[in-house]
Amino acid sequence: MDNEREVEVVVTGAGQAGLSSAYHLRRTGFEPDRDFVVLDHSPAPGGAWQFRWPSLTYGKVHGMHSLPGMELTDAYPARPSAEVIGAYFDTYERAFDLRVRRPVDVRAVREGTAGRLLVETSDGTWTTRALINATGTWDRPFWPRYPGQETFRGRQLHTAQYAGPEEFAGQRVVVVGGGASGTQLLLEIAPYAAATTWVSRRPPVFREGPFDEGAGRAAVALVEERVRQGLPPRSVVSVTGLPLNDAIRQGLRDGVLDRQPMFDRITPDGVEWLGSPGLGGGRHVEADVILWATGFRAALDHLAPLRLREAGGGIQVEGTRVVADPRIHLVGYGPSASTIGANRAGRAAVRDIRRLLAAEPVAA
Repeated sequence: MDNEREVEVVVTGAGQAGLSSAYHLRRTGFEPDRDFVVLDHSPAPGGAWQFRWPSLTYGKVHGMHSLPGMELTDAYPARPSAEVIGAYFDTYERAFDLRVRRPVDVRAVREGTAGRLLVETSDGTWTTRALINATGTWDRPFWPRYPGQETFRGRQLHTAQYAGPEEFAGQRVVVVGGGASGTQLLLEIAPYAAATTWVSRRPPVFREGPFDEGAGRAAVALVEERVRQGLPPRSVVSVTGLPLNDAIRQGLRDGVLDRQPMFDRITPDGVEWLGSPGLGGGRHVEADVILWATGFRAALDHLAPLRLREAGGGIQVEGTRVVADPRIHLVGYGPSASTIGANRAGRAAVRDIRRLLAAEPVAA
């Protein structure tokens, strides 16, 4: 292929994990465009943050950790997080001359020749000795399926499509999901909506007091154990619980955060619980909108040709290294799917890749 290019490492994705990886590659002597390339399908710097809704201001972001080598300072709390982090990532890319190529869609990663991988993209093909995958989850919103879903006459949307609370003015809204985004969006929407109903599969767990370093390590260890077994990762928040802050306390007092069990089916004009009325069944709630705050899955479809998934449905990972193929590292995946975790994962992946490349001479 005329436009096939050869590098030592390809980094897919330029969010926190991808930029951290690129920084550590640069710092340890890899030259961008010669030794490694960073491919990002987003239109601008900022990773998934650039797509967040305007009402998610920087002051509402929980635990945004600075990228290695450059602190994020003097960010105005009332400014949209998409603007703050987009500008920060842009400055970071230029400061360290990371030369991110965008927009480039990575379509497939396949086995090449002489032990190399072929990375097929919208901008041609790269052949590489190692791949750092940092594609995150934003492109894989999870939509559960429920009976009657296709009959609903109102609007259904996922948090990935959320633009702000004003669009729900005067409407009856069912918010599905017990995570941080579900509670945050419910609290935003409630003052505008005619009525809100909050449902989730499991009762939310609210966490009192500070979340110290020991508790954080324990939570990450639980997620890490799943990916070590080849199971699909759960979010870190699923094992940490939701922080009981002032906004949550007010929502509980006002009755906005009155969680209901998951409905059984969707009707043309709302949602319905079946079963005995004494157990919460036999009830119907009318709705104009169903907002699915049901999270995301890892965006890994482009790796499908390599057949990395285990019987449990996930990819078995030790640290960041894929057990089935040590040329591939997943950063920002499972236990490293946090801003500080992504930084550490980028450093660890580069360290392992340097060892791999030192042990294997470049094929002639």
